Amino acid sequence: MKKGYLALLITLGICSLSANTLAQTTLVHDVNGYTLVNGKLQTFNAIQFTDDKIDRLFTKEQTLPTANDITTIDGKGKTLLPGLIDAHGHVLSYGLSLLTADLTNTNSEQDAVSRAQAFIKKNPTDGWLMGRGWNQELWFSKQFPSKESLDKAFNANPVSFGRVDGHAIWVNSKALALAGISASTVSPEGGEIVKDEQGNPTGVLIDNAMNLVFNIIPDLNQQQLESTLILAMDSLASYGLTSVHDAGISINNIKAYQQLAANNVMSVRVNGMLSVEDPRLDTVLKQGHINTSDDMFKVDSVKISADGALGSRGAALIKEYSDQPGHKGLMLYSDEQLGKLILQAMKAGFQVNTHAIGDNANQVVLNKYQTAIAATDSKALRHRVEHAQILDLADVPRFAQLGVIASVQATHATSDKNMAENRLGKARLAGAYAWRKLLNANAVIANGSDFPIESPNPFFGLHASVTRQDHLNKPLDGWLAGEKLSRIEAFKSFTIDAAYAGHQEQLIGTLESGKKADFILVENDYFAINPQQIWQNKIIATWVNGRQVFVRE
Repeated sequence: MKKGYLALLITLGICSLSANTLAQTTLVHDVNGYTLVNGKLQTFNAIQFTDDKIDRLFTKEQTLPTANDITTIDGKGKTLLPGLIDAHGHVLSYGLSLLTADLTNTNSEQDAVSRAQAFIKKNPTDGWLMGRGWNQELWFSKQFPSKESLDKAFNANPVSFGRVDGHAIWVNSKALALAGISASTVSPEGGEIVKDEQGNPTGVLIDNAMNLVFNIIPDLNQQQLESTLILAMDSLASYGLTSVHDAGISINNIKAYQQLAANNVMSVRVNGMLSVEDPRLDTVLKQGHINTSDDMFKVDSVKISADGALGSRGAALIKEYSDQPGHKGLMLYSDEQLGKLILQAMKAGFQVNTHAIGDNANQVVLNKYQTAIAATDSKALRHRVEHAQILDLADVPRFAQLGVIASVQATHATSDKNMAENRLGKARLAGAYAWRKLLNANAVIANGSDFPIESPNPFFGLHASVTRQDHLNKPLDGWLAGEKLSRIEAFKSFTIDAAYAGHQEQLIGTLESGKKADFILVENDYFAINPQQIWQNKIIATWVNGRQVFVRE
């Protein structure tokens, strides 16, 4: 950080989240500011806010206030943007990922094992060894891992390592034994216990089969839960996120957020989606929506998962996988069960946000939505399809027709590009990660990352949206380049359209008088730099509810 910024931030003395640090009125001036107003890009050079609300923006031609009771901050000409919103992430899982073995970007099964060995050496435990992030598609073998490599390295600990997409786990023999999984164990509906030619479990469990292990792993206590959420939120704020939609949380998770909000220690806003897997679902639906007085936490939606993921071949396809003949993926609920869950939530007045990756899952979900929306007259609730990753082209216009939001994750396209073509073949790529087709059909797109599956850095998502390239600028013109978004369209998807997807467009998403003072100061001008450099942008500071919750040291 430049010396001027360090001196500036020291003099502010507002890094603490305690309530007595709220400035009465603050003016941030000499900034290169951008916001959207009625869909149009507006520039400004200063922003004034009082407590948690924006008073006004100032352009160069306007005279700035000079009252003695106004705290002033010199932005040094850097770029000021509305706080960015991630419309689909997993806060607790992200916090846990910061505390467990990181297996992302390993190049082989043995490389992943070695990474975990280094982790446990620094963090010894006599209990479960947890990790996440492996992806066999990045390995030389392209094959699922086996329990044998874990047995050899970790014979004293039960081990559970999550695949990068969260739809498969890799466990050792000790974990299988504790879960009672053997050659005679039948795969549960909506899941698969992968077995070898002799019928023995290999150590990989897909989708609903993962619950056989998850059910025996000790839960976090309330204090551990709260501290893990704080760790995650503080990290998310450092990336310029001021609000996140937490996709699938339990009642215990809800109680933790309510306590953190009461203690005034939430550094980002959280829009929680109640998991339909929580056994107390009926109770929450009957109690109705939840919203804390400071608007830092709310729950007015439910999360359902219709199918698995493409990488583990759990995504439900209309036709068989190109690289696995006879296999079409997994629907996680029966047709009747899925319809009942969707209808139950809509009747209770909750927005329904359903994970659907494969084209069959998307089609089934849209069909169920169409029926339930008509039965409940709930189009205004803005139901969502989470991921909307592989679409039959005939289903693209149905999003706008039904008022259903496509909640997409841009970096999935650039991470999945090689694997997706293997799984789908070229013909089905016409409906894959089809953001331009959705926008052209008047759908609303809310963008996110699906952290910790991908990095929570929203500038990675903005870059992927605009270029359809990875960080090595490949492929040259972008993958499926016709689906690129403009810079303004991508910006909308991470700001006002993401806010709209959470029924918060009157509160956040743009910088306007009366809205919440959620904004970020960044190093480079998103609208002017080379598009291939967007992902490299750095956060200088983050403000949420008028409080500075992050400053770069």
